[in-house]
Amino acid sequence: MATTLEEKKSNYRYLILHLLCWSVLIVVPMFFHSASDDWAAVWNRYVRWLGNLLAYMLVFYVNYLWVVPRFLLKKNWKMFLFINFLVIEGGLFLMDVWHWGILQFLPELNINRPPRGFFRFQRYFWAILTLILIIALAVAVRMIQRWQHIEEARKEAEASRAEAELSNLRNQLNPHFLLNTLNNIYALIAFDQTKAQTAVGELSKLLRHVLYENQQDFVPLSKEVDFMKNYIELMKIRVTDHVKINTKFNVQPNDSTPVAPLLFISLIENAFKHGISPQGTGEINIELSQAKGDIICEICNTCYPKRENDKSGSGIGLEQVSRRLELIYPDRYTWDKGKSEDGKRYYSKITIKKES
Repeated sequence: MATTLEEKKSNYRYLILHLLCWSVLIVVPMFFHSASDDWAAVWNRYVRWLGNLLAYMLVFYVNYLWVVPRFLLKKNWKMFLFINFLVIEGGLFLMDVWHWGILQFLPELNINRPPRGFFRFQRYFWAILTLILIIALAVAVRMIQRWQHIEEARKEAEASRAEAELSNLRNQLNPHFLLNTLNNIYALIAFDQTKAQTAVGELSKLLRHVLYENQQDFVPLSKEVDFMKNYIELMKIRVTDHVKINTKFNVQPNDSTPVAPLLFISLIENAFKHGISPQGTGEINIELSQAKGDIICEICNTCYPKRENDKSGSGIGLEQVSRRLELIYPDRYTWDKGKSEDGKRYYSKITIKKES
């Protein structure tokens, strides 16, 4: 499997961190002595420390690179314990060789070597305990990295799933929008062919936006406002003069604030669907504003519930709005909606907060 760029960067970060930690352990002990200490004695302790450090590094990386991923992570406890028993013995042997073997080739250091009983019980016990702690450290580091990789994979899977769901919602929204608009045009043909022809022209403009802009994750708010205005004009063609339609767009002409495309269209569509009585009366108020980075869409309309046999639209529009808000603006939006106490008006207010 090919290594991704992000994995390479992560490996480089781990490598730099390891080099930094071991460099600190190599250099820092040289500063833990007083000015009155004999330099030969200081150098003696430091050279012995380097031998111990070499054993620690061996035990750490044997576990980090091989024993932990090969046996512990696969829950082969017996082999993990057995191999680490051998690794500890190897670490102790390396310390012994360093102290008694290598140092004898450095007589110029004038080092007072410890007696043959250097690895007597007390020193032997602390050496084993230190190596066990080194093994525990290797296990902890490897487990943390494994958890990070699992968490990154989970987030990547969630992002891919969310992207697929958003794509599916967009694909559903296009035919849903087209179906409802064609229903409006079909109704116009019966009583006003001129208006129907005008509606077809307006629809072509809207479809251009739907086909191209809707494929993007975000569009400038000003473009979305233009689309909403065109859509409202198209919807107005069908209604009578007895329907009051009030719109207010408090957005700058070139406002580039990013917003999800077609997010508010279902709300406007719902207002025209339920806000007009069978007698052709009603009131629809639509307001969109942008203040300090927050986007606020308020819609209020008279409420005339449709009959059960009314097939104009499938009712999926508001469900899509809710799901898209959850996916695109998690923890950044509020949506207040419902009917007035007398049940004669329906209100909806969506506030999308500025990204912090």
